[in-house]
Amino acid sequence: MRLTKIFLIVLTMLFGGIMAAPNPSSAETLTFRIRSEHENTVDVEFYSQERRISWPGNGQVYSIRDSETHRYALNCRRGEQICYGAWVRGERSTYWGVGYANQHRCKNCCYECDGETTRVIELEE
Repeated sequence: MRLTKIFLIVLTMLFGGIMAAPNPSSAETLTFRIRSEHENTVDVEFYSQERRISWPGNGQVYSIRDSETHRYALNCRRGEQICYGAWVRGERSTYWGVGYANQHRCKNCCYECDGETTRVIELEE
């Protein structure tokens, strides 16, 4: 009886250890830093390139109404590619990155979710 109890304890410890092992798709944070130099309000959204998910999500956007540097900490999956899209409110033809709804291609607007913080991304007129 005592041997069975020890066996169960060892199994529980082993199983618990497996469950606690790091997962390659574990949660991470990527922080974007963005500053707008445009005279109008600029809306920003972030898009995963691996999943159908965006930040802030639920049809909402982050809005920049000044020339301060804004920080956006996104909870994401380690290694996931995330692109920023920004556009002038009410005028989606003026955009940066992948633009509204991830519609455009871009150079240097995607970052890997790795716990880091991006350089300051300047949205210039």
